[in-house]
Amino acid sequence: MSISFVGRWGRWSLRAGVVVGAASATMAWAQPVQVVKIGHAAPLSGGAAHWGKDNENGARLAMEELNQQKLVIGGKTIQFELMSEDDQADPKVAVNVANRLVDAGIAGMLGHFNSGAAIPASAIYHRAGIANLSTATNPGFTKQGYNNVFRVLASDADVGAVLSKYAMNELKAKRVALIDDRTAYGKGSAEDFGEHIKALGGEIVAHEFGTDKSTDFTAVLTSLRGKKPDVIFYGGMDAQGGLVARQMQQLGIGAKLLGSDGLCTDEIVKISQGAVSGVLYCTRGGQALEQRPRGADFARRYKARFNADVLTYGPFLYDAMMLIAQTMKKADSTDPKKYTALLRGINHEGVTNTFSFDDKGNLKNPTVTAYFYKDGKRQQVVGK
Repeated sequence: MSISFVGRWGRWSLRAGVVVGAASATMAWAQPVQVVKIGHAAPLSGGAAHWGKDNENGARLAMEELNQQKLVIGGKTIQFELMSEDDQADPKVAVNVANRLVDAGIAGMLGHFNSGAAIPASAIYHRAGIANLSTATNPGFTKQGYNNVFRVLASDADVGAVLSKYAMNELKAKRVALIDDRTAYGKGSAEDFGEHIKALGGEIVAHEFGTDKSTDFTAVLTSLRGKKPDVIFYGGMDAQGGLVARQMQQLGIGAKLLGSDGLCTDEIVKISQGAVSGVLYCTRGGQALEQRPRGADFARRYKARFNADVLTYGPFLYDAMMLIAQTMKKADSTDPKKYTALLRGINHEGVTNTFSFDDKGNLKNPTVTAYFYKDGKRQQVVGK
């Protein structure tokens, strides 16, 4: 069937089928686009900036890949936009950042990175009803009774259980000293490790303190040297942990140095000037990336996009963003009040983990990997 027209420009005709097809194509092309803002916060300046940038990169890579898919949710093509803020790893700054992001209308939150920032900021996101996915490892993050918080890796309690068993069973440690930086993360990880050591029959010979800006640990380490510890656990980040390793070497302290994810980086080799080799044992939440089915491909894409290697938790922020997108699609809504509850029942095979959460927002089956530094390189010693 065709329709003919006569007008001032002459006679012309269109086949009805063509008209309909063209109209359909135009409707698809003209589908409304909805910008969906997702928040991210971490230290993007100062001594922990390399951590924050790695997390930001993971979130950004996920969003770029999702935007290429042109997801349709609620009848609209979704364009994700990352709103990334520097919380300086400071609790007060973090609360200000949280209020600013909520006021900007974010539909989901990735972060904060540091437990000391994540815990106070989480109250802001809870009041706003916004899904809050974080790599904060202090158990307190998910003990507040909030139904919108999710930890995307193992907690300090999970990590402490693995590392303490390794210290007692493999390193034959009996006398253990603790140092922490007094942050929620550092204090929590040291205390969890110490509790596990005591439960296994070990002795805590001392618990000393610094700050997350300390540079001179000589007095603390000199005091510990007289107590003859087999291992020293440092609760904090690599910027200080590397200095602890270097100053242990300078003082001739033969104890092994232990720590959790804050110490488990490539940067610590440079900071310690190689003093971690043969000394440092540390743990990370999750399986080693190269052992995950999609890990190697993720590392390749990350490197191609940012011209840098994955540091630690960039892949976890990538997975966290994918979890948000998946539950939005399932709910057919970008409204956090509609999609957040679906995160509780999710079962998703990500780059880093198989994601399934308990009623508090913890991973049901968290994995932990332990490493040892030798010849300036990190080598896996145990994973479970």
